[in-house]
Amino acid sequence: MNAATDTGLVPMRVSKAVALGDGDDLSAFMVLDELEGDRHLVIGVGDAEALALDAGLQGLRWGRPMTYEFTAALVRSLGGRVREVRLDRIVEGAYAATVEVEGPPGMALVDARSSDALNLAVLVGAPIVVALEMVEDSDQRQEGESAEAVLMRRALTTPPMTVKRAER
Repeated sequence: MNAATDTGLVPMRVSKAVALGDGDDLSAFMVLDELEGDRHLVIGVGDAEALALDAGLQGLRWGRPMTYEFTAALVRSLGGRVREVRLDRIVEGAYAATVEVEGPPGMALVDARSSDALNLAVLVGAPIVVALEMVEDSDQRQEGESAEAVLMRRALTTPPMTVKRAER
């Protein structure tokens, strides 16, 4: 494995999804932890993406395939596999990703939202690397006392959300 200083990419893993209340508003976050260090990446995401991530981390399966399960099955059915997920750039203030997919025609790079790429990576067990500039941006966003900074810091210490299937 390459060191982050060699490639500008930091190997990370998704550790949890959290939902935090701020008055009447609810904010959802994904938290990634550095594999061989103590850095973290906190990403604000939509509620649906956070719920799907938590279900994926728990190995929870539904009666029918949900969006990310369908996507993973589609890639497999075409003879492909997700080789790696890279959170590699910031576009208009949002974290963007590239999914590296290998299949019969060769290797392809697919542009994705970070939350979609991370959900897919969790389901298929693909490695995740994050651009150092994104880790630094996340750290900077956590500084100060803005509502965003406070919530991002809370996301690091809050236990993960827990999605459960309703009993019938």
